[in-house]
Amino acid sequence: MSYQQPQPGHPQQQPGWGQQPPPAPKKSNAGKIIGFGCLGIVGLFILIGIIGVVAMGGDDASDTGTNKQPAAAGDAKPGKNDDTKADAPKEEPAKKSPVTVTGKQVDFKKSILAQDDNYTSVQVTITNNSKDDLDINPLYVTITDTDGSKHTAELGVDEDQLDTVKLAPGENVTGTITGKGKFDAKYVTYTDGLIGDSVRGNVS
Repeated sequence: MSYQQPQPGHPQQQPGWGQQPPPAPKKSNAGKIIGFGCLGIVGLFILIGIIGVVAMGGDDASDTGTNKQPAAAGDAKPGKNDDTKADAPKEEPAKKSPVTVTGKQVDFKKSILAQDDNYTSVQVTITNNSKDDLDINPLYVTITDTDGSKHTAELGVDEDQLDTVKLAPGENVTGTITGKGKFDAKYVTYTDGLIGDSVRGNVS
């Protein structure tokens, strides 16, 4: 095998000569897109965080205001109540009536003075709550029936007739007041001295 020297004036052809260099690889835009995407997400989280802080700050402020208002109202209420209590007049105990009268319908007990049994009797208790003596007389007491009719006392017809007495302060007396006829008694009325103050008592 013989080796041939290259001819003068013909440079030896180097590998790759006469071929175009390979094109430079194109830079991908995917990296830029990913970079901008990450930046956008971070910015979005920051924006959401700012909005959240502002919203929470507003709620706290409103809550604080709300809490203050009831506290102020609560502070004011006791003061108002105290003022009302101070201004309100004190309740005085009810004054006891100088005379009290109670009645109870009972069976008629015929005395020797009664002509028949056509009578109605009411047992009456009169109490003197005043500081003065009280005159009691059967004629000072009347009976009013359920129809509204008034009956005066028929003297001496009932064995338990109310006595004529003078009641000292704190004393009471019990006796019957008897009216003519049969009726249902509703209340009795005592009048001090016939023309004085009247006191009524229901009949049970």
